[in-house]
Amino acid sequence: MLRFATSPTGDMHVGTLRVAILNYLVAQQRKESFIVRIEDTDKERNIEGKDTEIMQILEKFALKHESVFHQSEHLHMHQTLAIRLLEEGKAFVCACTAEEREAAHTYSGQCFDVDKSEHAKLKESGTPFVLRIKKPSEAIVYHDLIKGDITSTPDEVDSFVILGTDGTPTHNFASACDDMISGVDFIFQGEDQLLNTAKQMHIRTKLGYEAETNYAHLPMILNTEDDDSTTVKWLFAKGFLPDAIINYLILLTNPKAPKEIFTLPEAIEWFKLENISKSAVNFEIDKLRFINRAHLKRMDDRELSTLFGFADADIGKLAKLYLEESSTIKELIAKIKPIFAAKDFENEWGNQMRKMEILIQNAPMINDFDEFKSHMMKESGLEGKNFDKPLRLLLTGAQHGPELSDIYPLIKPYLLEVAS
Repeated sequence: MLRFATSPTGDMHVGTLRVAILNYLVAQQRKESFIVRIEDTDKERNIEGKDTEIMQILEKFALKHESVFHQSEHLHMHQTLAIRLLEEGKAFVCACTAEEREAAHTYSGQCFDVDKSEHAKLKESGTPFVLRIKKPSEAIVYHDLIKGDITSTPDEVDSFVILGTDGTPTHNFASACDDMISGVDFIFQGEDQLLNTAKQMHIRTKLGYEAETNYAHLPMILNTEDDDSTTVKWLFAKGFLPDAIINYLILLTNPKAPKEIFTLPEAIEWFKLENISKSAVNFEIDKLRFINRAHLKRMDDRELSTLFGFADADIGKLAKLYLEESSTIKELIAKIKPIFAAKDFENEWGNQMRKMEILIQNAPMINDFDEFKSHMMKESGLEGKNFDKPLRLLLTGAQHGPELSDIYPLIKPYLLEVAS
């Protein structure tokens, strides 16, 4: 069982998306279940609607899940397990003030010997308190599939809080319990979670959970651009395709990929854990642009045309003519939209354009561009730049672009709309 767990506290980062992709990919390779967990225990930081946005993103990337649940749904189970640890003497009551807890980098130990009988007294008196798990007596050691053997000392793990003053479980406690309850036995996550992994292993050990779990902690993705450029929302707004984003994130993770351009189903066939990069990687937008252009070229022509409001393979072919100078959907829209928009007849070539517009309205359908060009030159009496520039502006809405001889056959059925 593999899972993707994330919090609805902000826009999804590409590093978080990579975690989702790899958990899904390995679940597919192992023919195991893949579930989604929305970690909404931090009530103050949760943003309304972000949970829905998370699921919409997973849908766009076709990361199909067997089930999804909010961590808050398991509140009663989390509380029950925390109280069990208290009753078994594996956790203790801490009545330190919030200021004392926040000021200390590690737990002071002043409440360590408070008897569990104090729990009922504190509840009755209304005194705020938390539950802490007792720190391990020896180092926690486990083998990571990417980073090798990992050791966390007892002092690093510490006697950390598992239940807050309002009875809400902390992230580590809720996550450890939910992995245990769900039967998750393989976890991909970022290397920033190394200490949390040790804490969650400690929790499960104290709860008597003995099933083995495999861990793979991914090196960080470093951003050479601004912070927004590594959010999934920003990438979508700029016109990057889900297939291209997946391609790039897997390529960053597995530089020994057998080919540079691929889809997720193809990667499932050859992806190997042992080939995962062990070093931090740079997120380079120019590389993603290159990969995105390649995926746009591979798209079915008719499907590509739907991005511009058509269902016509020729419009898809038209868009591909502009891929030499464009690499995203947004950039292609900026090229295709002016072709079908009302033209500007107020520029320096306006008179020539107006003459050509009238000729096109009255001309017969001409299939061949050279014949079309000869007809227009003959009827208009224009030549040289007085012909070429206004014709390009009339047919494309731009002064530069692909050869008109390549564009004309693809826009011919729309000529009356285009040249107006």
